[in-house]
Amino acid sequence: QVQLVESGGGLVQAGGSLRLSCTASERTFSTYSMGWFRQAPGKEREFVATINWRGSVTYYRDSVKGRFTISKDNAKNTVYLQMNSLKPEDTAVYYCAGRPWGGGGPNDAFNTWGQGTQVTVSS
Repeated sequence: QVQLVESGGGLVQAGGSLRLSCTASERTFSTYSMGWFRQAPGKEREFVATINWRGSVTYYRDSVKGRFTISKDNAKNTVYLQMNSLKPEDTAVYYCAGRPWGGGGPNDAFNTWGQGTQVTVSS
């Protein structure tokens, strides 16, 4: 089974940027739809952005549209989340997730998850 490892989290001031990376252990990544999710303390996990296996269709939650960009590099087995204009409310543990094929929508049954990376945005 594919294993996912996130990196790129950290502490940043409001208005700053971070790029999260999630690297898969196997070349079958090219057939995987991928997503980024986040969970803030005391809150349920929520969808942030997803991308279909081709990399041709993306979805974003309303609060990150225009600020975050998800992209997929099959040659590097990696999915990215570029986060700009960060806000304190973006503070959370960010998880990447994947599933074979699928439409890449936020309600897809993602069955492989990474361990998470902390993003903290100070005001």
